[in-house]
Amino acid sequence: MDIRAILMGLAFAFMWSSAFTSARVIVAAAPPISSLALRFLISGLIGVMIARWLGQTWRLTPAQWRATIVFGICQNALYLGLNFVAMQTVEASLAAIIASTMPLLVGLSLWMIWGERIGTLGVIGLIAGVIGVAIIMGTRLQGGADLYGVMLCLIGVVALTFATLSVKGATSGGNFMMVVGLQMLVGAAVLGVIGAATETMIVAWSWQLIVAFVYTTLVPGLAATLVWFMLMDRIGAVKAATFHFLNPVFGVAVAALVLREALGVWDAVGVIVVTLGILAVQLSRQSQTTKP
Repeated sequence: MDIRAILMGLAFAFMWSSAFTSARVIVAAAPPISSLALRFLISGLIGVMIARWLGQTWRLTPAQWRATIVFGICQNALYLGLNFVAMQTVEASLAAIIASTMPLLVGLSLWMIWGERIGTLGVIGLIAGVIGVAIIMGTRLQGGADLYGVMLCLIGVVALTFATLSVKGATSGGNFMMVVGLQMLVGAAVLGVIGAATETMIVAWSWQLIVAFVYTTLVPGLAATLVWFMLMDRIGAVKAATFHFLNPVFGVAVAALVLREALGVWDAVGVIVVTLGILAVQLSRQSQTTKP
């Protein structure tokens, strides 16, 4: 893995993790689903325009079209839609930790359903991940965390796992920015219909809301997705997923710094255990794929 890939991975992990904090600011002042639909509409249009300016084409490969639709529905509409609704009552740090378990769920699914070899280190990582999540969940639920919101986050991370498992082929054929833009427009269409049917557009305007919305639209929404696709194309999905082990740490740190969310001793222990578990699973998968 070269230095450019490392820098791309670090940038992606930070941008992805920071999205929960900016989303928490947005949903405190505006309807969550409609806000997310607008974010995806703007990000998607910008992405498509940049793609056309770069000379990229609408003619995607069949695999890219499948990935575009699956990602648009499962990641954008389901995963992020459920998280935006959940973060009306769930802290950004807890939502980030739950979402960060996605690599563990991917590893578990590949092992149990598709029979992928995971190795002893991977099994230890899965067990550690479960223990870490249990520690955090127990502490937060005892502290009064909203169970309904937590369940929405859990359903969302399952949808994200399915999207990740289905994305094979998205990086073949180039046109990265076009794929990024179109999958956001798919999410905008689905969420726009749901938001129009279920929400009332009442917005408490403030400079914090505007900054959070612009940041979420351009950085986690557009830049992070593009970097992720480019990183997968550069080093492969398995190696790229290793950077997810940084997400619990970054997610909790950003929420603590920006939103002043409290972090207890057991929260810190759980985050460390989950982080090590994710790293163990990804390193095990990486070693298995390099074996002859």
